[in-house]
Amino acid sequence: MLQPPCYVFSDSHLGAASPAVERDVLSFLQALPGRAGSLIINGDLFDFWFEWKKVIPRRSFRILAALADFKDAGGEILWIAGNHDCWGGSMLRDEVGVDYHVGEWKGKLAGWRTRIEHGDGLRDKEDRGYRALRAVLRNRLAIGAFRWIHPDLSTWLASGSSQASRTYLASADRGAGLRSIAIAELMANKYLDLIIYGHSHVAALERAAPGRGVYANAGSWLGAPTFLVITPERIELRHWVTGADDAESLEGVCLDAIDRGAEKSLPEPA
Repeated sequence: MLQPPCYVFSDSHLGAASPAVERDVLSFLQALPGRAGSLIINGDLFDFWFEWKKVIPRRSFRILAALADFKDAGGEILWIAGNHDCWGGSMLRDEVGVDYHVGEWKGKLAGWRTRIEHGDGLRDKEDRGYRALRAVLRNRLAIGAFRWIHPDLSTWLASGSSQASRTYLASADRGAGLRSIAIAELMANKYLDLIIYGHSHVAALERAAPGRGVYANAGSWLGAPTFLVITPERIELRHWVTGADDAESLEGVCLDAIDRGAEKSLPEPA
């Protein structure tokens, strides 16, 4: 089980984001040790991430160091691969200490029975073409061939593709597709307490129906620095306070909250 309080954020797209966004993410991560039990990065921390054997993207250095410091301080880190940072591996796991996970994650999060996915490729019709492209981009042969390209050139090539992806997302359905998928799953599975998606860049916190689970999306730091805080009793959607001291920033401004209250989880089926 990931320990509370658990902080969740996603879609900061560092490398394409402004220096101000990168400073905010760094401050956020540096404030976590001693205050957070665990951290979930729900995809697209970087606008482009790829692991060569001897090279890492230079703009990632301070962010990765802050993650390593949080891990060294006793925190747990789960990184769900997004569509922009799905080529991670041993460097993140062994050198930084994160649990780097490709695909959906199921488990207990601060006691909530939870399913987490970044959210790319989940919409049936709208994402059909992307799913075909994803199969090619994540193929071992394609990854091996890309590794032979000089990092400067490959980063330039990937940046063009990333820009096209963000432009497409901006004209998409504003999170309605992922919301409908989550609500349908929560209505169908009474034993599921929480579904967390990212990808849409639209923050959300909503109970599917009385007595059913919760859908949450931490939003994107490209638009507003929002994040989730999850404890056994409550889920909060918060807004990071830029320029405040660490304690005040991590408290942030509470935008919305759902209490577990009397709606306890049902016992798991035998």
